[in-house]
Amino acid sequence: MDSVGQDVNLNSPNKGPPMEHSGSLADFPAEGALQNSGNPLPPGLTEEEAEDLRNELSKVEEEISTLRQVLSAKERHAAELKRKLGLSPLNEFKQNLTKSWQDVQTSNAYKKTQETLSQAGQKTSAALTTMGSAITRKLGDMRNSATFKSFEDKMGNLKYKVVGPRGDESPADSVTPTQENPPF
Repeated sequence: MDSVGQDVNLNSPNKGPPMEHSGSLADFPAEGALQNSGNPLPPGLTEEEAEDLRNELSKVEEEISTLRQVLSAKERHAAELKRKLGLSPLNEFKQNLTKSWQDVQTSNAYKKTQETLSQAGQKTSAALTTMGSAITRKLGDMRNSATFKSFEDKMGNLKYKVVGPRGDESPADSVTPTQENPPF
């Protein structure tokens, strides 16, 4: 009989598949289990009560072993079904990651953080626009100042001395040094 499809009734005298005792936990005594009658009984416990407890412990250990075997068989069966369906651990990981990301995106904390960052971005953009306008206005004011005009004239005179008049310029278009604005 196949142990994968077998139901386990823990109340029946025949619990699950036949037991295999090669390396299972049932081979080792549970902590505190009484193995031989040479051990002294705890105070207030009769020999008959101790024997009942030993029998119950034995049954519970058998049930635990049976459940481990059934769980192991179910896990193997699930792995086989996943293999047949082409589901790999990597695909499962991707699906879990996608689901987790969707859960994060729908969380209130994420929504509040996104809203706060959006508002901060809008305020930063507005501040940078205002600052850019102010800088542009100041540069325009500076260009119209007497100091800048004087500097511009001096640069024009320097260019005239270095490059000379261009052939495509008329004499009226060229900048000539004047006594009022001598070069540096």
